[in-house]
Amino acid sequence: MAELIFPLKNDTSRKIIHIDMDAFFASVEERDDPELAKHPLVIARHPSDTGGKGVVTTANYKARIYGIHSAMSAQKAYELCPQAIFKPGDHEKYSAVSKQVREIFHRYTDIIEPVSIDEAYLDVTQNKIDARSAIKIARLIQQDIWQELQLTCSAGVSYNKFLSKLASDYQKPQGMTLISPDEAVIFLKRLPIEKFHGVGKKTVPKMNDLGIFTGADLYEKSEMFLIQEFGKMGYSLYRKVRGIHDSPVNITRERKSVGKEHTYGRPLSTEDEVLSQLRQLAEKVEGSLKRVQKHGKTVVVKIRYADYTTVTRRVTLPYYIEKKEEMFSQASLIWEEIGGVEKGIRLVGITLTNLDPVAYENIVLPLWEERSN
Repeated sequence: MAELIFPLKNDTSRKIIHIDMDAFFASVEERDDPELAKHPLVIARHPSDTGGKGVVTTANYKARIYGIHSAMSAQKAYELCPQAIFKPGDHEKYSAVSKQVREIFHRYTDIIEPVSIDEAYLDVTQNKIDARSAIKIARLIQQDIWQELQLTCSAGVSYNKFLSKLASDYQKPQGMTLISPDEAVIFLKRLPIEKFHGVGKKTVPKMNDLGIFTGADLYEKSEMFLIQEFGKMGYSLYRKVRGIHDSPVNITRERKSVGKEHTYGRPLSTEDEVLSQLRQLAEKVEGSLKRVQKHGKTVVVKIRYADYTTVTRRVTLPYYIEKKEEMFSQASLIWEEIGGVEKGIRLVGITLTNLDPVAYENIVLPLWEERSN
């Protein structure tokens, strides 16, 4: 039976910019202490201070020459470059600078989708300066960030998010790359398959086994073949290698909290029942945090009794948490303070507030490890 072929539609009318700050945390530190720029710089606590624990948040380009990269253990980074300067991250400072960068974006458009603390998509199809050229806007943003914040960024310009992200990665640091509709497929065919976002380390060997090493190899595979081998990802990749990706730039509102609560038809009447419910709610909150890629410092427990009186207590930690075990541990301590099941409990809730993107996790990880020792 012949494979049915439906014509693919490609919306090339949009103008999307992807801005990616260059070695953001390290660049902020170099700006504030220019002496650091002369040396390989690693944003992590020195492994000699943590017993070999800790993870690299980022590194400047001098350190990257030695093979150091984010998510690498600080101990491994030290072994690769013993002369590197190790500096703990400063979350509050990076967050403040990120906000300044975001304010610059808003001069040109309000259709902004932050991806993390140091990158975002901007839809400038319609923009605040009535510019027809997305390249012009991208260059103005780069200039503003440099002149006002003394930081550099790389920009990718294209007609969809997938291509603009690839473009910003293409020439770093301080890069500017345009991928036009006419050039998209040519550009994509030249790419190694591992450069396609969504193709992870575990998928690359399977791709290679199927003879797919580049975008050109991927382009030759039929849609049905890719779906059979890779499911939804195959469906997506068939379109991406043809320059098709219609996901809009989503204007995201910053979530202030993530919480779950449950109302019971039969009031809870024992300590064990309350603790069991707290454990289940912590698990649900963990799932929600994963979906929004956040973690937080403040745990809030809400208890409503059968007579509808409500008690709320909270604790703020000096480090981020996101795991159900951590939330349950804090919630159970709060419950010990509240106590009392005599009146019957109609509702139990757990909320995590004081949220930030998980990109901040490795900055504070050494604090958590130090606290555990």
